[in-house]
Amino acid sequence: MSVRVRRVYEPPEPGDGVRVLVDRLWPRGLAKDAAHVDEWPKGMTPSTELRRWYHADDRDFDEFRERYEAELAEPEAAELLERVRELARKGTVTLLTASKQPERSQAEVLARLLSE
Repeated sequence: MSVRVRRVYEPPEPGDGVRVLVDRLWPRGLAKDAAHVDEWPKGMTPSTELRRWYHADDRDFDEFRERYEAELAEPEAAELLERVRELARKGTVTLLTASKQPERSQAEVLARLLSE
């Protein structure tokens, strides 16, 4: 199983496999055809409330991860996560985020969960 994390603003690479946008909002300033996004499972992304909480006052990433994992246990999110896990079993999946720090984003949380 191969799961990668990349910024959505980086140009696609041949080894990206299935490109999955894991942000709830479409990345600012990026045309949809330029993004080369194959999947956008919004129901698997952090809720608006969690996203706003995390970005207020530079919150703790470990607490964000715990709260996000709790959201991922909800039925819709769990079903979408399993779909992406199946894609990863078949080939490379690249999780895309607009975050300036992908290693401190939902993409990193998802990559770890998908690789387990």
